[in-house]
Amino acid sequence: MLRSLPVLLLSLLLATTLQAQETRYVSDKVFIVLHKGPGAEYRWAAKLTPGTRLSAGRSQGDWTEVTTARGTPGWVRTEFLTADSPAQVKLPQAVARADQLSDENANLSNDLGTLQGEKVELLNRITSTEADLVSVSEELAELKTISGNAVQLDIDNRRLVEEAENLRAEVDTLEAENLRLTDKLKSEAFMNGALAVLLGVIITLVVPRLWPKRRKPSSWGSSW
Repeated sequence: MLRSLPVLLLSLLLATTLQAQETRYVSDKVFIVLHKGPGAEYRWAAKLTPGTRLSAGRSQGDWTEVTTARGTPGWVRTEFLTADSPAQVKLPQAVARADQLSDENANLSNDLGTLQGEKVELLNRITSTEADLVSVSEELAELKTISGNAVQLDIDNRRLVEEAENLRAEVDTLEAENLRLTDKLKSEAFMNGALAVLLGVIITLVVPRLWPKRRKPSSWGSSW
């Protein structure tokens, strides 16, 4: 029993400490009086407005020992205390929160305006990029057409080169044939000329022999 006594005392001390650390608020319904002791017969220590924050300690009957934020101790009726923040406390907090939200809303509005400007800029860039894409596509199509024409031109050029080589070979053949014919004509002309000369010689030598010579008339015969 003696061994458990320190434990009980320690538990009571902890409970008292925890109870003293609890926060309570004056109810937002009425003004209350802080008394010097746990009863209305005790002198007034202070008058507490609704929403006053108090540090609650031990309780005795209908009364609770409290300490104000300024450090003034006293007793108040427990029924006038509440663990929840009353309107008097919540309202400034709500106003402060509203102001904070208003500032955040203004910042968000500015951010929204900035984002909208960036969106417009991005849309303009997208439009410009699409226009560039169309231009590049047209240039690519033109290059493909030119490339196709270049391929066709290369094919035509190769064909014309081949035809030119064939024509050049044909011209060479015709020139050779012309040279041969020219030589042949020259040979034939020479032969014809030679034959004509030979024929003239033959005519000169042979034809006179074919006709008899006429006799000259005698002078004796004419005298008769």
